[in-house]
Amino acid sequence: MKASLAQRLSQEGYDGYAYAYPHKTAYRPLDPPVPLAEAWKTEDKRRILLYVHLPFCEMRCGFCNLFTTVQPGVSLVDQTLAAIHRQSEIVAREIQAEGVAQAAFGGGTPSFLTESQLEALFRKLDQDWPIPWDRIPISFEVSPGTVTASKLALLRSRGVDRISLGVQSFVPEDLVALKRPQPKGELAMACELIRNAGFKVFNIDLIYGATGQDATRWQSSLEQALAWRPEEIYLYPLYVGKLTHLDRSGRRPGDDRRERYRQARDFLVGSGYRQISMRLFRRSEVRRDSEHCCQEDGMVGLGPGARSYTRGLHYSTEYAVGQGGVRLIIENFNQRTQADFAEADYGAVLDQTEQKRRFVIKSLLRSEGVSPASYRRLFGSYLDADFPELGELSRMELAENDGHTWRLTSSGLEASDTIGPWLYSPETEERMAAYQLT
Repeated sequence: MKASLAQRLSQEGYDGYAYAYPHKTAYRPLDPPVPLAEAWKTEDKRRILLYVHLPFCEMRCGFCNLFTTVQPGVSLVDQTLAAIHRQSEIVAREIQAEGVAQAAFGGGTPSFLTESQLEALFRKLDQDWPIPWDRIPISFEVSPGTVTASKLALLRSRGVDRISLGVQSFVPEDLVALKRPQPKGELAMACELIRNAGFKVFNIDLIYGATGQDATRWQSSLEQALAWRPEEIYLYPLYVGKLTHLDRSGRRPGDDRRERYRQARDFLVGSGYRQISMRLFRRSEVRRDSEHCCQEDGMVGLGPGARSYTRGLHYSTEYAVGQGGVRLIIENFNQRTQADFAEADYGAVLDQTEQKRRFVIKSLLRSEGVSPASYRRLFGSYLDADFPELGELSRMELAENDGHTWRLTSSGLEASDTIGPWLYSPETEERMAAYQLT
């Protein structure tokens, strides 16, 4: 029997990060496969988000459960990039996008690539997709060990306006606990290079909940982050996922994640940042607007681990965390033919009930909340009637309705990693629980 929200909140309060609904562990083989031209036929293709996944890293952090492989040989990288180029051409032909409203490069570590590889990738995307590089938000993820001034200059020249740096902590003891080795001076050098390169948005990722990370160490990390004047800061609670190094070594998060979250939230808000979600804090004067709306518009993913979605179909390659499973999926991706790339063969079909649920989850967990009027426009039914759970959130003072919008309260945002999974459908939860992770 599904636990009540009160029961869930009485526990640790960290059930999972609802960054996507449904999660890839709810995906299954599509039989028969769905031609992309058919999947996208009735979609609005004017505001697509284009996501490029580059599954390579120079090291594997102890907490990492991302789809990535470490120190790949030159041959594997070249084969994967060739496959991405091939996929880009075929997918663009099948979908016939009318406009790309936002683009992002993630991984893995996209900055693992050489400048020549990056330049070739940008040229190929330029050939295949209607991307107004200098007029849309474009985000690029980097790690301290792969940042160079020349790479950053290349990215700026190509229209990238946001650099996201995976710092995790500025405190050496935290990095040891997270199994994230960092040569002395490398992190400061990376921050200086990025700050001096003049990107509109510099984002720093931090993690709280490492073993031994007390209030003093966490405050030191926060203050050192703000010394670089980042426009955005993402605060991630530590999760120890299956098959990660921390999991294999028996590590678990500290029992004070909630206290560390509150400490950081109060400090950042007091320092001029506004809270966008449980994780994202943005300097009050910074605006980064996009015509793409993830609750309504589609996303096209390129690369071995990329996820794509329309309103009724989410699809990707298979999902793995262990190095053997990841390598096998990458190798299979690299062998795909043009016909293979022209269809979706693994994913999840979302009926209208699941589409409604996704819209509510993705909207409610951000500070702007969920609009009953937008919900009515999209689905033709009433939000409060379809989701009596909102009333329960209100009674528990976790959400409020100002007459126009349902929003989480401060306590509700704090409980996002419980509220999100609580809103999952039983069917999706069942598929996720049954997935055999490799």
